[in-house]
Amino acid sequence: MSAAGCRMSVGTLLNGLLVSIVAALLWKYSKLSEHAALLEEELHMTRQSQELSQAHIDYHVALQALQEHGTRMVCTGKMHTDRICRFDYLCYCSEAEEFVFFHSNSSVMLPNLGSRRFQPALLDLSSVEDHNTQYFNFLELPAATLRFMPKPVFVPDVTLILNRFNPDNLMHVFHDDLLPAFYTMKQFLDSDEDARLVFMEGWEEGPHFELYRLLSNKQPLLKEQLRNFGKLMCFTKSYIGLSKMTTWYQYGFVQPQGPKANILVSGNEIRHFAKVLMEKMNITRAAGGEKDQGNAEDEKPKDEYIVVFSRSTTRLILNEAELIMALAQEFQMRVVTVSLEEQSFPSIVQVISGASMLVSMHGAQLITSLFLPPGAVVVELYPFAVNPDQYTPYRTLASLPGMDLHYIPWRNTEEENTVTHPDRPWEQGGIAHLEKEEQEQIMASKDVPRHLCCRNPEWLFRIYQDTLVDIPSFLEVLQEGVKAKPLLKKSKLSSTLHPGRVRDPQCQTSVQTSNEAKLTVSWQIPWNLKYLKVREVKYEVWIQEQGENTYMPYILPQQNYTFSDNIKPFTTYLVWVRCIFNKNLLGPFADVLMCRT
Repeated sequence: MSAAGCRMSVGTLLNGLLVSIVAALLWKYSKLSEHAALLEEELHMTRQSQELSQAHIDYHVALQALQEHGTRMVCTGKMHTDRICRFDYLCYCSEAEEFVFFHSNSSVMLPNLGSRRFQPALLDLSSVEDHNTQYFNFLELPAATLRFMPKPVFVPDVTLILNRFNPDNLMHVFHDDLLPAFYTMKQFLDSDEDARLVFMEGWEEGPHFELYRLLSNKQPLLKEQLRNFGKLMCFTKSYIGLSKMTTWYQYGFVQPQGPKANILVSGNEIRHFAKVLMEKMNITRAAGGEKDQGNAEDEKPKDEYIVVFSRSTTRLILNEAELIMALAQEFQMRVVTVSLEEQSFPSIVQVISGASMLVSMHGAQLITSLFLPPGAVVVELYPFAVNPDQYTPYRTLASLPGMDLHYIPWRNTEEENTVTHPDRPWEQGGIAHLEKEEQEQIMASKDVPRHLCCRNPEWLFRIYQDTLVDIPSFLEVLQEGVKAKPLLKKSKLSSTLHPGRVRDPQCQTSVQTSNEAKLTVSWQIPWNLKYLKVREVKYEVWIQEQGENTYMPYILPQQNYTFSDNIKPFTTYLVWVRCIFNKNLLGPFADVLMCRT
């Protein structure tokens, strides 16, 4: 090879090496730039997450957990109406407005319902039972699809995700949202005051949003606000749904409105909730407002007064000043008016918390009666043709054990003492949009028939009437009602406590003749009975012949008894025994006895 050829080969080699080195450097720079971009994006996502919370989150660890383990779900409850679910890494796609469950080989979905999840839903997002606008479900995707989706923003807070039912109405705010959310947080969330509430129904804040803020130290999030944090939000730990244990009323979606068939809440739980809310609003109960329950018969508060709820737009008391004067003269008390339109809610609660009596037209504002002191009177006024026995959310509240409120309804029975508004919009009782025949029928009716929710025109027409209260009939009803008011005595716990199991139940049998036998059953008193002062103690005994469906019940005053009627020789009997306090406080049955004659 010539020297020139050698030089060309060396030059070519050097050029090739230089190109390779430059290419390697460019590739490395490209990778570093890509890695830097990924780090920058991860940092941006982490910053977005930190905007939601003071809690710190390792974005890479969270993303890896979602990719490898997917979403995990464990629920309580057998049906969608009583189900509440905990999720780890449940995500929400704001573009699709859908929750997303990411599946991996280690995902958990308990219960794993398959297609039954859509019959009709996994759960209710609201405490209002089985309402088709409140159903919750999610979409499903493989975790591998995360590579093709927008980078998720992780919410490090523990969240409670729910629907507010009607945040514009104070009754719904308390009954359907605040009380259920308060006790759901107590039941499921480790640190309820640091949990984040997320409202998914799509409403704006509404006039009572400050009340929702009282439930947690964290600012609640609305559905619309989720878009601000990215296209894919993933909740590291969330609870979905609301407990229905605190609700006492149903609004007539399936049957006419009235108390729930199975009320599980008492006044004790509601008064605890009211106390916590008052503390959060920095309200102390008005001086003298809380009677000394031990001496209620002998002492009165230092400053007793009556509160009248004043309405300024609809459902007016047309002679409000005259009503106030009549109350002041009749009871020789100061009368104070409050108004949701003119006063802050905490200032209203401050006044109501010390009142001896609350007087109001039927309406959502009467939910504030849960802040009244024990022993107070609730007086609810009903417009003409509206039957007090058919619309009872506040009567039911006042009647709950432990509320210790005395409820009195008054109904306007004089049609000339009412002012109707047929030309208003339909949602405020207007009927001008109806056919003339239907308008005449509504105007002629003297009693609104029972109906389903929520747009019955006759109900709306009558409930939005203004009323001239007939003072003599009002005072007469009030006098009779106050006479019937029970004295508020210091509550005796033993009068509401249930007995335990009877101890050491035994049976002995003897055969008298071929057709006659005896069965003796004995037991010892429940363990807690010796510590309680109980007025009356009896025992319930059930005897059932083995193989039969019916049983013979007995109520006995003693701890042993010999049965001979209907007891057959050479027969096995099943026997149950339990204790009863004060006629209606039942204890659990002891273990069943098998007795062979």
